[in-house]
Amino acid sequence: MEGDVSSVLSSSSAEEELEVGVSVAAEFEFEGSGYPSSDNEATGLDEEEIERMINLSELNAYILCSICKGYLIDATTITECLHTFCKSCIVKHFYYSNRCPKCNIIVHQTQPLYNIRLDRQLQDIVYKLVVNLEDREKKKMYDFYKERGLEVPKPVAPQPAAASRSKSRKVLGAVFRIPPELDISLLLEFIGAEEGTGSFKPLEKKFVRVSGEATIGHVEKFLRRKLELNPVCQVDIICGDHLLENYQTLREVHHAIGHSAMQDSLLVLHYGLVLSPLSLT
Repeated sequence: MEGDVSSVLSSSSAEEELEVGVSVAAEFEFEGSGYPSSDNEATGLDEEEIERMINLSELNAYILCSICKGYLIDATTITECLHTFCKSCIVKHFYYSNRCPKCNIIVHQTQPLYNIRLDRQLQDIVYKLVVNLEDREKKKMYDFYKERGLEVPKPVAPQPAAASRSKSRKVLGAVFRIPPELDISLLLEFIGAEEGTGSFKPLEKKFVRVSGEATIGHVEKFLRRKLELNPVCQVDIICGDHLLENYQTLREVHHAIGHSAMQDSLLVLHYGLVLSPLSLT
C-alpha cells in the first residue's frame, strides 16, 4: 500500500510540474507573439489614448508669452535669438528698448522690428492645444472693430513659395539693407526739463541711425519735431561731460570724445529742455 501511495503521489506531482511547465511556456509564447500586454488590457487604453493624456501645464514653457504671461497670440519670433512672444507684446516692447526681453541680446541697433518674423506653425500648435483660444481671439477682434465702426480685416492667405530661381532672386533682392552712408547709430536719452518749458510729447523711439555728416543742429531739429516743442524751449545736447554746439558733426563728436561716449556700439547723446534766454528778456 505504501508503495502504491508513493507512486500515486509521485505521478500526481509530475503531472502538476508538467501542467506548470506548459502554462509557463504558453504564457511566454502568448506574450512574445505580438499580442497586447496584460497592462494595456487591464487599463483598457490603447497607445493613442495614452499619448493624448498629457498635462497642458507641461507645455506652458513653450506656448506662453514671457511678457504678458498669457498664451501666444500671433506668435512672433526674434531672428537673432529665436525667442518668441505675442506680436503686440514684442512690438510695444521695442518702442523703448532694442534688446530681447528674455535674453537681453541686442536685436538691432536702431530698428529691432526688422528682425522679427511671424511663426504661423507655432501659432497653429497653440490653437490646437488650448481649447477655444482661437475662437475667443477672433470674437475679441470682431467686437473691437465693430465697436469702433471699422471694417473687420479679412485673414491674410499665405503666399505660395517662389517656384523658379528667378523669382527667389527677386525676393532676396528686396531684403532691407542699411545704406552705407548711415554710419552712426544714436541713443537719445532724456535727462529732464526745466519748469516752464511747457508740455511736450515723449519720444517713442530713442534709437536713430544717421549719417556721420549730420550735425548737432540736425539732431536738435529732429527732437523739436518729434517732441512738438514750443519755440521758447531750448534743447541742450550733451555727450559725456561736453555740452555740444550746433555746428559739430556726429563724426567729429565720436572721434573727439571716443569710446567713453559709446554704449553697445551706439553714440549716446543726452538732451535736456530749458527756457530760452530770449524768452526771459
